[in-house]
Amino acid sequence: MTATVETRKFEAEVAQVLHLVTHSLYSHKEIFLRELISNASDACDKLRFEAIANPELLVGAGELHIDVSWDKAARTVTIHDTGIGMSREDVVANIGTIASSGTRRFLEAMSGEQKADARLIGQFGVGFYSAFVVADRVTVLTRHAGAAPEAGVKWESDGRGEYSLEDVTLPERGTTVVLHLKADEDEFLDGWKLRSLVRKYSDHVAFPIRMPKDAAVPAEDGAEAKTDAAPEWETVNDASALWTKSKSDISDEDYQSFYKSLGHDFNDALAWTHNRVEGSQSFTTLLYLPSQPPFDLMMGGRDERKGLKLYIKRVFIMDAAEELLPNYLRFVRGVVDADDLPLNVSREILQHNRQLDRIKGACVKRVLDLIEKLARDEPEKFATFYKAFGNTLKEGIVEDPSNRERIAKLLRFASTKGDGAAQTVSLDDYVGRMPVGQDAIWYITADGYKAAAGSPQLEAFRAKDIEVLLMFDRIDEWMLGSLHEYAGKSLKNVAKGELPLDAADKAKQEEAATAAAPLVERIKRLLGERVGDVRVSARLTDSPSCLALADYEMAPHLARLLREAGQDVPESKPTLEINPQHALLARIESEADDAKAADLATLLLEQAEISAGAQLPDPAAFVQRMNRVLLGG
Repeated sequence: MTATVETRKFEAEVAQVLHLVTHSLYSHKEIFLRELISNASDACDKLRFEAIANPELLVGAGELHIDVSWDKAARTVTIHDTGIGMSREDVVANIGTIASSGTRRFLEAMSGEQKADARLIGQFGVGFYSAFVVADRVTVLTRHAGAAPEAGVKWESDGRGEYSLEDVTLPERGTTVVLHLKADEDEFLDGWKLRSLVRKYSDHVAFPIRMPKDAAVPAEDGAEAKTDAAPEWETVNDASALWTKSKSDISDEDYQSFYKSLGHDFNDALAWTHNRVEGSQSFTTLLYLPSQPPFDLMMGGRDERKGLKLYIKRVFIMDAAEELLPNYLRFVRGVVDADDLPLNVSREILQHNRQLDRIKGACVKRVLDLIEKLARDEPEKFATFYKAFGNTLKEGIVEDPSNRERIAKLLRFASTKGDGAAQTVSLDDYVGRMPVGQDAIWYITADGYKAAAGSPQLEAFRAKDIEVLLMFDRIDEWMLGSLHEYAGKSLKNVAKGELPLDAADKAKQEEAATAAAPLVERIKRLLGERVGDVRVSARLTDSPSCLALADYEMAPHLARLLREAGQDVPESKPTLEINPQHALLARIESEADDAKAADLATLLLEQAEISAGAQLPDPAAFVQRMNRVLLGG
């Protein structure tokens, strides 16, 4: 009886990925081998884990291994594994539909002006599709461990929108992927080329990767190579868990090679830390800092975190980034291998397991130690790290109170005494430069460097030569809600509250306020409900006006950003501070026409709002008002 072949269409987004792969991905075509071997390794890991509870699943195909072979006559490359295999439902779910949001995020990353690049594909969990970079047809033969021989499945597609499914009889469990190469991909029919790619990308896969020995090694002394005998297989990778070796036996090149295979990254890691903890609970950690944000980090963000793999006695258990790393360290890649965690562990148990809490604490400590070492000993590398992950690290100020001081020590900011917009000034640098008697770390927040550096609120501080940190990343205002002091010094916003003045300055301020009282009252009357208060400023020396905020009031630029994001932000009336010595204030004071004075006073308020990053309530009215003043009307 002939098996029935079923033809199905790919889901729309999978079809988009396939179209992108077959028409746009030209660089790093060799990545297909790394991705397919990685999938095969995952299948072996899953079987090894399942076999802990069901040893009978290992019956049949012998040891867990991965075979890579090629056939020049048939123009095929074959990757075979003895892992867990797939059922018919698994095949449809894993290849024909979207198993996770990775496919969608991959499409988003590749849209617009972003140049498509095959090296990104593995970071989104869609590595199987890289087969179509070099193949015009792909065949998959698979049988789930424990299933009957006749429960095998054959999947085949040319990557053009459809795939076929057929029930077949397979003698052994596992998965075989056959790539029918395109006409111009002859380089991948060369044994030496395939062997070099395995060693380049997959040398540290923890299962033997085998290749036909006779096909890879030519016969000696001119004798003809055997062609009719069954191939003799030899292991071509290191096939050991790198993290279990002594650090003295691992070269930097080995560490980097392992990182690239682990993180699907073409770039070197910036730094790493490799440690073994012995005692009542023993475990090994190998943790890496990437040199730039991985694409899956940028697209997946906080909602779907991967990159830290949990092993128990070298048996892969799960991607455990959510259990072993806090959100603000989600950029870390690596492995954790524990000796004594319960092997019947589930995700729910992991989340409440005290042993896991101890490992998590150790991972956090190791990562912060590593970042501190970079900051202390390798400033250039630290600058690269901070540019890539500084804003992510700031989340730890809010999320990790126990390490707040350590994280704050690592933060860098621009400053009125720094080098332009470069974020190079640490809180320690600032405290070290504080003059005797200064008891606060002063800062200002804005939605850009120029807005911060040009803020009128800085004028009095510049006049007194007081350094101010310029904070202009969107996360800063939120972060500062939890960072109230550092090294015994309180952090204060130059735009909030009243400035602390010495006796002489206070007397001068009171004198100016008394002299300008009629002007202040007139501006209050002219502005009416637009302001909560008007007062003479101690902040201003050159500008006519600025906004002052209450100690716990939200900065105008942040309120604007939240409203643009659809958040409800309570309305508040600003406090307007004025500089009575400015010519514009003198003009308002001398203007007899209340309508013209109202225009001038309102422009005074609106320019202060613009400087603070607030959104004008009526831009059209602002333009008309400005035109009337310019025309002298």
